[in-house]
Amino acid sequence: MFNYTDAILANIDKLVGTLKGEEELVLVMKKKFTKKELKVFVAMEQETEISEIAKEIHTDEDRVKEIYKAAKKKLNQEKIKKELIRSKN
Repeated sequence: MFNYTDAILANIDKLVGTLKGEEELVLVMKKKFTKKELKVFVAMEQETEISEIAKEIHTDEDRVKEIYKAAKKKLNQEKIKKELIRSKN
């Protein structure tokens, strides 16, 4: 089973606060990432071969790397980080 919490913590530069629960993280990621970004991010974090990912999403390996880079950049946007952390209420 893929662990979104570990993947997010490994790729986020500076996190202030505590991440939400796993189910909530999945919902935020599905809402904020495109289907391709999410599929590539999960596959890369599971250490799937880039060539396999490219074949699955019908693109080339360079594009897979670009999508992964864009997903990590998106993950580090402040507005998305705010949605990933628990509110202090």
